[in-house]
Amino acid sequence: MQLHIPLCYKKSQAYTLRAVTVCLCVHTTARKAAPYWFGQPHIQNTLIMTAVHRLVIVRHGESSWNQENRFCGWFDADLSEKGTEEAKRGALAIKDAGMKFDVCYTSVLKRAIKTLWTIMEGTDQMWLPVVRTWRLNERHYGGLTGLNKAETAAKHGEEQVKVWRRSFDIPPPPMDKDHPYHKIISESRRYKGLKEGELPTCESLKDTIARALPFWNDVIVPEIKAGKNVLIAAHGNSLRGIVKHLENMSDAAIMELNLPTGIPIVYELDKDLKPVKPMQFLGDEETVRKAMEAVAAQGKVKK
Repeated sequence: MQLHIPLCYKKSQAYTLRAVTVCLCVHTTARKAAPYWFGQPHIQNTLIMTAVHRLVIVRHGESSWNQENRFCGWFDADLSEKGTEEAKRGALAIKDAGMKFDVCYTSVLKRAIKTLWTIMEGTDQMWLPVVRTWRLNERHYGGLTGLNKAETAAKHGEEQVKVWRRSFDIPPPPMDKDHPYHKIISESRRYKGLKEGELPTCESLKDTIARALPFWNDVIVPEIKAGKNVLIAAHGNSLRGIVKHLENMSDAAIMELNLPTGIPIVYELDKDLKPVKPMQFLGDEETVRKAMEAVAAQGKVKK
């Protein structure tokens, strides 16, 4: 399995290579095989010489449905109080790192939009242009929308729920017209401009990537290559799709990637938009670890 070893910025330090430390704790055998430790001299030299662009992505803060451990997908759940605080901490981390942006992108769902607003306000960059698109929406969880993940795991098994949540090309059951959230989603004004066949009834991660990557390639990539600093506030699965694309991760590896809520992630990219080092979190090691573990535990049976 491809190992994914993120890095962490030390709190309150400026955005410099010296402020970077490896933060993710992994099993001893994995550490021996890890290809991306920052301490390797040849990697350090490569990083210093080839970084050209910077991209910052952030998964929205905890939503009310995250708090209730429910499949959310395209339902427009608001931020919880904890989620608002996570977004504020993310804003402070970005401000402490001295990061400035030129353009921002987000979905058409309020939990991502409000996270972006909070970061823009907290960094005194409210004036920045913002592009909202359904293509950065969360994965559509179809018939699972609204269900409690732990209760669903107790009924169908943790492995089945993991497949529904994390598999690359297996979608959950579709949302039929009798579903309690079908009308509120399918008839929302925000989707009136979609062409026939674009509004999904369910999505696999592969489907999510298929509708997110054209926007990435056609809209975001040209801005980055033009030298603009880009901030994307979106969702766990739409961002996992971008991460998979950037890092050329395998289908199996992406199933194991847990993106924490509200913690900014920094990529330094070369001229071809290839990462020159693994993702780096703007947060302390303990906070990042706990946040990733919380995401991983969402689909497990409560004991």
